[in-house]
Amino acid sequence: MPSIRDLKKDINFVLGDIIEAVYIWEAGSGNKESEEGTVIIDKAIAIYDELMDKVNQKNVEDRKAHFTQIRKELEEKATELVEQFNSLAG
Repeated sequence: MPSIRDLKKDINFVLGDIIEAVYIWEAGSGNKESEEGTVIIDKAIAIYDELMDKVNQKNVEDRKAHFTQIRKELEEKATELVEQFNSLAG
């Protein structure tokens, strides 16, 4: 089973990369602090907080299934954010 530390790093890196992509797009397009970009960044931060809370839960019966579900949720929500970003940048 992958470590909890690796899962936390994955959450941080994936959502951090999405936020960074929004900042790069805003800087390159001259839309600094665009409303659309801010919405994506706010969603990424909310998802980060939600997933980290789930990772840090102590009273879980089946830890392996719990962490597998968190990883799946990260993938789904990150894909959704990337699609929103692509429609913004496209």
